Amino acid sequence: MSELRIFAAAQPALEPMVVRDHALIAQQLAAIGVRFEFWQANRPLSPDADQDEVLAAYADDVARLNAEYGFKSVDVVSLRADHAQKEAMRAKFLSEHTHDDFEVRFFVDGQGMFYLHISGHTAGKVYAVLCTQGDLISVPSGVTHWFDMGEQPGFKCIRFFTVPEGWVGHFTGSGVDRSIPSLDELV
Repeated sequence: MSELRIFAAAQPALEPMVVRDHALIAQQLAAIGVRFEFWQANRPLSPDADQDEVLAAYADDVARLNAEYGFKSVDVVSLRADHAQKEAMRAKFLSEHTHDDFEVRFFVDGQGMFYLHISGHTAGKVYAVLCTQGDLISVPSGVTHWFDMGEQPGFKCIRFFTVPEGWVGHFTGSGVDRSIPSLDELV
């Protein structure tokens, strides 16, 4: 089940605000410029569905987003707990960073946690968004964030890119990413 927790960045031990209703999560995230949608496949998918099967099952939604944003590439990535490089892959995304491009992910299955550290009118807050099957999240360019797939990752995502080089992170070194509970601690 999708979930949003809003932490005070300076006092992460304080009880966060928790939202579990998908429409209310989308509303909270829209207020900070983050898109959050729920999609359903147009056909059943097996757990081992390949990229072509996944993209076909979500063809209408993928085409709608492509028309809106002009993505240069779309692919499907999957990571399971038995992957030999899971620790290194997890570590790559756990440090707070930004992108010059926005980051768009759709969860075909499994789960992952996006942490959004937003400046401006919500300065001092970290939005921890648990994304699960059917969730699409779009993090705007320049938003400081990090991603936790957990110690035992299990997810399959559609990734959307508008730049040919794909994921390029600019790390902040702020340390806030180490003060907020991890996915495993929250779930």
